Amino acid sequence: MIPRTLTSELVAQLHEFPVVTILGPRQAGKTTLVRTALPEYDYVTLEDPDTRAIVREDPKAFLKRHDRRVIFDEIQRAPHLLSYLQGIVDERQENGQFVLTGSHQLELRAAITQSLAGRTGMLHLLPLSIAELAGAGISFEFFEEYVFRGFLPRIYDQNQRPRIAYGAYYQTYVERDVRQLIRLKDATLFEKFIKLLAGRAGQVVNYQSLAGDVGVDTKTIKQWLSILEASFIVFRLAPYYENFGKRAIKSPKIYFTDTGLLAYLLDIENVRQVTRDPLVGNLFENLVVLEAVKARVNRAQVPNLYFFRDNHGNEIDLLHKSGNELVGIEIKSAATYHASFKKSLRNFSERISPLARRYIAYSGEPMEFSDGITAIPYTRMADIL
Repeated sequence: MIPRTLTSELVAQLHEFPVVTILGPRQAGKTTLVRTALPEYDYVTLEDPDTRAIVREDPKAFLKRHDRRVIFDEIQRAPHLLSYLQGIVDERQENGQFVLTGSHQLELRAAITQSLAGRTGMLHLLPLSIAELAGAGISFEFFEEYVFRGFLPRIYDQNQRPRIAYGAYYQTYVERDVRQLIRLKDATLFEKFIKLLAGRAGQVVNYQSLAGDVGVDTKTIKQWLSILEASFIVFRLAPYYENFGKRAIKSPKIYFTDTGLLAYLLDIENVRQVTRDPLVGNLFENLVVLEAVKARVNRAQVPNLYFFRDNHGNEIDLLHKSGNELVGIEIKSAATYHASFKKSLRNFSERISPLARRYIAYSGEPMEFSDGITAIPYTRMADIL
């Protein structure tokens, strides 16, 4: 198993809360993480239909057999258990009683808020980060390798071929889980939607344009996007428009939580095709933004990540807000530095809002400039956030 950064936070929160809940996409490594970090805990998977039948029939009897130091995997399969867990933790007043994992956050978050508010720590586990791979001695010379291989742990633990692995992942989890939530009978319509969405990764989402291309209304597109986001297939990067009035763009950008799945949906069949793909800049941007998100959530921190664009063409690829300070990051896939990379950072800092720190994330070597701007390799996103 590749060691996960989140392990220390999981252990820490078990000393602070009766329950710790870990949310994240399918196959991100949640089960492996909790079972490896907590071998003394009993393990119950609610994916098992026989177990779910027992839980439905007599949840009290079930919890009498599993009443202390238990991992309940895929708790979204039996959300009614949460109210019974509430009674147990309130009665005992002990920390570290239960660990819950879940891979769908829409209804689960509402159930947790209702039953376990103030009683559970909340963590998010995304697929492997570049830093975690490096910690296990795995690194690649070119960003195209990271993009194509993606970050599902099984690809590295079991040396799976990425194209085959993501094909199975898409058919087993994305199509099955998401289509069940959408209750969509026409599989071709959903496939058309998600492939069109992949072609718009890293772009400001235009609901009307997407709806027209898919052949549904904008309300449906928004609903489908919400379900994809709740299932950790995509995430929205919010626009930063504080105090900028009407001139700032207020629609989000869409990114995929795993570049390997994104490459699969774009029909990229090998590493060489990443470089030649017309969306190579978007693929690199998705990779870098994703690393920034992982850097934050792996330390149990709210991402507080944004982008900025206005009607006058001013933009910053990535902004991180910490207190009253803004950090600006410009993302370039090039391996060679060019002076033009500084333009957006300077313009934003001088004309729109001062930036406390300014970075260029690119494929080249680290460089520090006298004007305070620093160029960093994209692999070091975890170091600056």
